[in-house]
Amino acid sequence: MKNLSQLLMSIKPLKVVGNTDVEITDLINDSRKAAPGVMFVAVKGVAVDSHRFIPDVVAAGASAIVCEDLPETLSDKVTYIQVDDAIIALAHLADEWFDHPSRSLRLVGVTGTNGKTTTATLLYEMAQLLGHKAGLMSTVRNIVDKEAVEAKQTTPDHLTLNRLLHDMVEAGCEYAFMEVSSHACVQHRIEGITFAGAIFTNLTRDHMDFHKTVDNYIAAKKMFFDALPAGAFALVNADDKVGEVMLQNTRADKYRYSLRTLTDFKGRIVESRLDGTTLELNGNQVEVLFTGRFNAYNLLSVYGASLLLGFDPQEVLVKMSLLEPVAGRFQTMRSPRGYTAIVDYAHTPDALVNVLDTIREVVGTNGNIITVCGCGGDRDRGKRPIMAREAAVRSDRVVLTSDNPRTEDPDAILREMETGLPEDARPRTLIITDRRQAIRTACQLAQPGDVVLVAGKGHEDYQEINHVKHHFDDREQIAEFFSTEK
Repeated sequence: MKNLSQLLMSIKPLKVVGNTDVEITDLINDSRKAAPGVMFVAVKGVAVDSHRFIPDVVAAGASAIVCEDLPETLSDKVTYIQVDDAIIALAHLADEWFDHPSRSLRLVGVTGTNGKTTTATLLYEMAQLLGHKAGLMSTVRNIVDKEAVEAKQTTPDHLTLNRLLHDMVEAGCEYAFMEVSSHACVQHRIEGITFAGAIFTNLTRDHMDFHKTVDNYIAAKKMFFDALPAGAFALVNADDKVGEVMLQNTRADKYRYSLRTLTDFKGRIVESRLDGTTLELNGNQVEVLFTGRFNAYNLLSVYGASLLLGFDPQEVLVKMSLLEPVAGRFQTMRSPRGYTAIVDYAHTPDALVNVLDTIREVVGTNGNIITVCGCGGDRDRGKRPIMAREAAVRSDRVVLTSDNPRTEDPDAILREMETGLPEDARPRTLIITDRRQAIRTACQLAQPGDVVLVAGKGHEDYQEINHVKHHFDDREQIAEFFSTEK
């Protein structure tokens, strides 16, 4: 419980109606959780304006209401706090409610189109391997020290985020690592959070259904770096032209990493294999269990951030070789018949290109690449033909299939993808709507030495169709098919 007057010190109300010397039992933004003594923050969301639920919350016994528009009828048993922006108010109230947890952690945020999950997760693993308690917030999973917590969003809402950070502090964590999505920046979900550092991985086309233009997408990412405090570090990929944009107005200390030019953290791929890479980091060679240039960038950013956090450079190099790939990120599975299946989350054109180029670099002309991919429904339609084209250009065979159709007709999505196929690729392309059958067909086509890439869903263990999530795991499907080959 906290006194309302204490909570109000964290925001700048336009108007307060009622008694501020009352005890608040809980802070909520979901009217369904209303109970006696709560403070309810009414937010004007994209789909729902929760101001409409204020009467229900008052009837349930709420003690305080934070809102942008005061109700016409006010209860004398409730304190009403009018604010200019309820979302920003919620962010600061959540920070206050949970005793400013981010200030007690060295919190590093990772943003960019690709590589966020891998980079954040590997930093968490690095801290743990070095003997430090740490927390993780990612698309795949949230972890409080070593206890897994279900992840529902790339970047959680204000209350969930601060609750997780608070739990990390209570568990004795010194460090925390989190993905910072462009949506979270625009929606002020990281407002009020104190970061010790930020990493920018790269930027390519994604989320155009939300941001509409690439410039808006860049601006969303830049908001994160612009808000960093002095004394924090800003580490960016110097090989991505947007990296310098991220640094333009930040107050943080600026650092860069690169595989091409001499920067603060310089990397080089010495040798690449399907089961690992020999990597050079600032002149030191290390064997890692990762493949591909995109993973070299991820590891280089992990190396740089680890040193910026003050970890011992030699210990960091030793632990780099112990880091393991994230589930569903270039996850390799060996068939009894001698071909390799790779499951990867690549769901953007650039990510798909990176993975396919990596596979081709290793396989060369000694094997065929068979790619299974689709595109999600209710998302950026513009990338659908691009995904199909990139898959066709970089693969020997392609199987287009359903991803998460959500509320769209999967066959309609596939027809849009098909428009991107070059004419010479059509004879070697199959369209199989059923994802399970598509994966099985690709495996049946494979010969010893070939690689089957199943792209788009990675770690996901479901397929979303008409608002219902049905259990479906690409890795399970492949393993099941492999069992029939023995």
